[in-house]
Amino acid sequence: MRFEKIGVVGAGVIGRSVAQALAQTGHDVVLIDTNRAALDSARKSIADGLRFAAFSCPALRKADHGEILSRIRGTTDHGELAEIGFVIENTTEDWGVKEDVYRSLDEVCYPECVFVVNTSAICIARVAKVATRHPHIIGMHFMNPVPLRRHVEVVVSDVTSQFAVDAANDMLAQLGSRAIVVRDKPGFVSNRVMMLMINEAIAVLEDDTASATNVDAIFVNCFAHKMGPLATADLIGLDTIMRTLEVLRDSFNDAKFEPRPLLRRMVSDNRLGRKSGVGFFDYGQEGEAIHGP
Repeated sequence: MRFEKIGVVGAGVIGRSVAQALAQTGHDVVLIDTNRAALDSARKSIADGLRFAAFSCPALRKADHGEILSRIRGTTDHGELAEIGFVIENTTEDWGVKEDVYRSLDEVCYPECVFVVNTSAICIARVAKVATRHPHIIGMHFMNPVPLRRHVEVVVSDVTSQFAVDAANDMLAQLGSRAIVVRDKPGFVSNRVMMLMINEAIAVLEDDTASATNVDAIFVNCFAHKMGPLATADLIGLDTIMRTLEVLRDSFNDAKFEPRPLLRRMVSDNRLGRKSGVGFFDYGQEGEAIHGP
């Protein structure tokens, strides 16, 4: 099935990246946020993202970036999703926020619409209890930057229908991506493992075992990871890291997921990573790390 128009709810870091990937592959996008300033910021960020991506993508160098941007329409009105058959939600990792969003979507969207939960740790079954269309809800954990990722962690709950699975696979194929399907447990595979690694990397920094630069250098140079855990945290956003750890801690009732004190202090000080300009590393205008402690 081909979805010509797709709804994207949430114009934050990951939502705007999803919108860019969809627009690049010819989809019309209705980008929803409660904040008009966030929508304006998203459009500028997407324009910058297209220019940056063009350096490594010949097809994108030749493409009309203005035309790609014209496929994305920002609005604060959920009613704009009434005739759309595929909606990707990317709101903050806060259950109260997500619950309100899905109650609103359930009122607006028609019954056959597929809801995609783009979440770091919240169980898909929990979302399904809020909306009446239980079988049409599926998880798709997109990784940032979305246009450059060729695989997506797809989360199937016990109530997810084959129709929703097929729709998710078809949509990903349209993006040039493939699904890696996992079952519905808090944090799934990626974040259940990665958040522990990031949290422990912060502990290493706290007790002065190594600098942020050297912590990441171990993973990049010794393990051949493309990015170290602290730079990864900066890319995701330290506020998102903290909230995801809290969801995992509460879901598993396990103190090993308790966010490190340094992480909490940095979030309190608005040192959130790339999106604030400084996290474990400082960032220049092009978003590249300048230095770290």
